[in-house]
Amino acid sequence: MSIVKPFKGVRPPVEFVAEVASRPYDVLNSEEARKEAGDNDKSLYHIIRPEIDFEPGTDEHDPKVYAKAVENFKKFQDNGWLVQDCKPCYYVYAQTMGSHVQYGFVVAASVADYMAGRIKKHELTRKDKEEDRMKHVRATRANIEPVFFTFPDNPGLEEVLKKVTSGKPEYDFVAADGFGHKFWVIDDDALIDRITGLFASIPAMYIADGHHRSAAAALVGDEMARQNPHHTGKEEYNYFLAVCFPASHLKVMDYNRVVRDLNGLTDEAFLERIAVNFEVEKKEKMYKPSALHNFSLYLGGDWYSLTAKPGTYTDDPIGVLDVTISSNLILRDILGITDLRTDKRIDFVGGIRGLEELQRRVDSGEMKMALALYPVTMQQIIDIADSGNIMPPKTTWFEPKLRSGIVIHKLDD
Repeated sequence: MSIVKPFKGVRPPVEFVAEVASRPYDVLNSEEARKEAGDNDKSLYHIIRPEIDFEPGTDEHDPKVYAKAVENFKKFQDNGWLVQDCKPCYYVYAQTMGSHVQYGFVVAASVADYMAGRIKKHELTRKDKEEDRMKHVRATRANIEPVFFTFPDNPGLEEVLKKVTSGKPEYDFVAADGFGHKFWVIDDDALIDRITGLFASIPAMYIADGHHRSAAAALVGDEMARQNPHHTGKEEYNYFLAVCFPASHLKVMDYNRVVRDLNGLTDEAFLERIAVNFEVEKKEKMYKPSALHNFSLYLGGDWYSLTAKPGTYTDDPIGVLDVTISSNLILRDILGITDLRTDKRIDFVGGIRGLEELQRRVDSGEMKMALALYPVTMQQIIDIADSGNIMPPKTTWFEPKLRSGIVIHKLDD
């Protein structure tokens, strides 16, 4: 069963929400956050990227930066830019990207579920990134930003989503990136109880995006429980902020690769090596992969279709992934790239940037070749999480990203 509960959200009054809400902390660097915040004192970047309030170049891990986050979080509340709801609520959050719309429940998810493995992950986390977010959660005593969960489709919860979203939203705005955001408050006690009960029937939830935030939130909650001699299990720190989407609502985009050199090979020799394990077909124009195990290659001003030959990959949950096939048969065996996390010869481009970005980086001379992959499916992600395996690095790219600052969860109340 999945344990969730309503919470007293801390959120902007409707007239401020578009100014407060921001992109997540980890999709941009300090200088980009400084530029986006500009002269907007209400931007959440002052809380999630508080180094922007210091001189450029200030270490984002300096203790004074975390102290500034606490100061700014208090200032936002004192100024009325963030106001806490008077009773525990659930919320529904809808995002629109072009014709794609996804609806999710905003809940307080259980630290105990995370620690017991009932909230399943598909990525490894780095201790340094975990610790950075843990310091931020400890300092602010809040989950300022949500994590992004998914769960197998549930007819009862789908019915609730339809009922709630037929009403007028509390928030309805379009951000600077063109993505639309709507938000509904669920404060009816009977409906709250129904939602809690329906989630209890779901065996597990899955982290789609935000593995470091999930780990940090759960570990701080667990830490606070161990430090409290009067711990009961009912305290707010036993829960953390999550937005939970039915799996069928989500859009997983391709996550593509660009490489600086061909490991000493000519273009012709590289294509010959590729042809050992792939059917190679030169294309007349820009080409996007059309199915699993089909890839597109951009090299020397030309696009190629590559289709993995039968017998070149295994059928287990990891071996069948296109990221595994390309990592083993192209990046490792031909180009000598064995560690995707640390090798400086390779970079990664989210599918939101399009094939044009791949072509631009090769044509500019910065990169020698580009490889586009067919997106993984939600079912593949769930299968891997269920099997206890971990996705290879840089496999999943979800769009749209959750907007931060629409609602916040305090650990003390």
